[in-house]
Amino acid sequence: MFKRLFSGTVRVSSSYDASFQALTSAKGLPGAVGNTPLIRLNRLSDEIGRNVYGKAEWMNPGGSVKDRAALFFIEEAERKGLIKPGGTIVEGTAGNTGIGLAHVARAKGYNVVIYMPNTQAPSKIQTLKLLGCEVYPVPVVAYDNPENFNHKARRHAESLENAYWTNQFDNLDNRLAHIKMTGPEIYQQLNGKVDGFTCSLGTGGTWCGTSRYLKTQNPDTKCYVAEPPGSCVYSYVKTGGKSLERSGSSFTEGIGQGRITNNVAQDIELADDAFLIPDEESIAMLYRLLDEEGIYVGGTSALNVVAAVKAAQTLPENSNVVTILADSAHKYSDRIFSKSWLESKGLYSAIPEHLKKYATLD
Repeated sequence: MFKRLFSGTVRVSSSYDASFQALTSAKGLPGAVGNTPLIRLNRLSDEIGRNVYGKAEWMNPGGSVKDRAALFFIEEAERKGLIKPGGTIVEGTAGNTGIGLAHVARAKGYNVVIYMPNTQAPSKIQTLKLLGCEVYPVPVVAYDNPENFNHKARRHAESLENAYWTNQFDNLDNRLAHIKMTGPEIYQQLNGKVDGFTCSLGTGGTWCGTSRYLKTQNPDTKCYVAEPPGSCVYSYVKTGGKSLERSGSSFTEGIGQGRITNNVAQDIELADDAFLIPDEESIAMLYRLLDEEGIYVGGTSALNVVAAVKAAQTLPENSNVVTILADSAHKYSDRIFSKSWLESKGLYSAIPEHLKKYATLD
């Protein structure tokens, strides 16, 4: 039996590398943030003759790229004496930063209060509550309205003793996390050969911090802004800072800002160009990544990959372009895989016929 099974000369290559040094965190969950894999998107890369890589941020312990900022917010606040044991962390968030804060805060013994737009995926609210957060979903209003979720979070923190508002949009510890973590990881993973980088800007911390580090190492690295409809950042880059024009809206969550945040303001001059990615292209890429690469991600990640392909096509053959796979599709599955929801957004027809088989929810 065994001779028959193992005879012959057929050899199957293995993707597993036993020499890979897995992370061991002696500091508990906070020490497990970062050091995520960089994944070559094989089908896309082979198709365009350039290497497109995605940073697998869903593999952070809280499930998204926002774990990095969350860690730095809390540990920098501790270092500066802005929060003491038993205190409360307060934030206004579309969901992922709150989830990251909840994980790190629970590990360190802090309470968490979250304000968020009531338009976000219900599973985000449920996850935050399951993590022990006090959650306040509030109506969506512009940033200059005092009832904006960020201002509500600030006022809540000010009303408490021993509380810290992390202020993710304007707190530069957000950007610092990616200067210290994400940028160096990417640079090391590609042995310094990073020809291009792109991702969308929500708070701006990921794009700015990573771009700053990569440009510091090699000024020739091209860094591209990627934005959905409804963002002012695209027009800001394309006009050299003269316009904040924005129009439309997007199914993506947590990106597409209507203002230039403090994090964005630090490094937006590093942008070599900007791409405005229609929702139709993002949803088609989301389904394509699932079908061709086996990668199950949300709308922001799909938008980032569309931008990475566009960026790669401006560079020489065999160039390496990196983007951020911000989180998995789990929090959005009841929407993005629902035929009725997709039809209500005018997106079902944008999915190639052979991929519509994945839209199995009604």
